[in-house]
Amino acid sequence: MSLPVETLRTLKEMLDGCRRAVVFTGAGISTESGIPDFRSPGGLWSKYQPIDFGEFMSSEEMRREAWRRKIATDEAFRAAQPNRGHRAVAELIRRGVAACVITQNVDGLHQASGVPPERVIELHGNATYAVCLKCDRRYELEPIFEAFKRTERAPLCPCGGYIKTATISFGQMMPAAAMERAEVAALGCDLMLTVGSSLVVYPAAGYPLLAKRHGARLVILNRDPTDLDPLADLVINAEIGPTLGEAVGVA
Repeated sequence: MSLPVETLRTLKEMLDGCRRAVVFTGAGISTESGIPDFRSPGGLWSKYQPIDFGEFMSSEEMRREAWRRKIATDEAFRAAQPNRGHRAVAELIRRGVAACVITQNVDGLHQASGVPPERVIELHGNATYAVCLKCDRRYELEPIFEAFKRTERAPLCPCGGYIKTATISFGQMMPAAAMERAEVAALGCDLMLTVGSSLVVYPAAGYPLLAKRHGARLVILNRDPTDLDPLADLVINAEIGPTLGEAVGVA
């Protein structure tokens, strides 16, 4: 079903008329790139029960299992490329229409689409690399994968810390710096463009609500309805890439 012309015109006018937008993205923008989501039927969590952070820290077997799963599911992440929706968001940043992207996603596709890394606020971390939980040293994944396939031993940093993908697991503290940056961005924007999020996962989903309560206009672009739809100034239930690409003018 094609988007009504009036709806598309309204979205364009809202983007053209704002002074400082913030884009908030969820899994829906990346499923169009082939990234499986976690919560939907058939998603990753229907196949793999999430490993709690406490289990990861306390059990060598759980650390091994976490790396087995990462290797098994990483092909989709490595194969994925930014789609038209990602490119549209990058163009909004390039033009200065949007100040930053707050994302629930961990796939790194906003950075791959051309958004400067310092303009991407990752609330749930990043699955494209790993970090030491003790000293914060960054590790690339491929050498870890190769070593794990040979030894079946969970990786350890020279400092003795456990190495884990740079994502936020259940039971793990949310990243304080990213949360603070997201709050500042939400309070300072005059338009919050929410894209591809079901807006059910908190505290992340609280930022669009925070922006709305402090005077920003709220646009929700998602394939399915959300609980915040009644509060939004514009709701569009449509495919994300074609809709945002048409509104911003990118192929």
